[in-house]
Amino acid sequence: MSNWKKRLRAGALALAALALAAVPYCPQAQEGGERQALGGAKIPAGPYVALTFDDGPKSATTPVLLDGLAQRGVHATFFVIGENVEGNELLLQRMEGEGHQIGLHTYHHKMLDQLNAAGFYEEVDSLRTTLTALVGREEFMLRPPYGMMNAATQARAAAPIVLWSVDPEDWSDRDTARQVSVILDNTQDGDIILLHDIYPASVDTALQVVDALMARGFHFVTVEQLFAIRGKTPENGEVYRRLPPPSE
Repeated sequence: MSNWKKRLRAGALALAALALAAVPYCPQAQEGGERQALGGAKIPAGPYVALTFDDGPKSATTPVLLDGLAQRGVHATFFVIGENVEGNELLLQRMEGEGHQIGLHTYHHKMLDQLNAAGFYEEVDSLRTTLTALVGREEFMLRPPYGMMNAATQARAAAPIVLWSVDPEDWSDRDTARQVSVILDNTQDGDIILLHDIYPASVDTALQVVDALMARGFHFVTVEQLFAIRGKTPENGEVYRRLPPPSE
């Protein structure tokens, strides 16, 4: 079995365990039917959405977000920058320990499509090495900064490339109400939401969105778990923006 398939199986089992646990903050999240996933694990019926965060971690904001997600029983995916990992190693280990997914967002937030091979590997592999030393595994999904990439980026990635399908552009202002509205108006089953855990307003946006979408019956999962739910194995170099249900 490939390492990715092993991780997807583990993600499906973790999701099944979460479904069986009580989440007092929002009981609606646990209602509905169940379906089979990898290894026969039962997971709750959809819809599903993956909440993702770029550019962290940041000591002033990421712990607040992690606290809020833990209170709600929600797991997210964090595409981190290497230079921000420095000094925040315990935050990365907390993410891993609490069941969140960690991904690559380069070491210095450089546009990968503008780098030669040596520059690419310096940005991506150096971060991969740093994360492996912290959390003890080697396989991480990649999100290119600004979503900028080309054929060379895909060929060099040695990782699935995860973009997004819902983007409130939270970097452009600190208007939580506007950001929440954009996300709630545009999110569907299988979407991947982009936010940044380096802004206090974006942390507020994320937690308000979680509350609102859970009340609508959505389940928040990591990107890995979303692959497992859809019965797909992510492929290195392939680009993924959302993982819709088979009926789409």
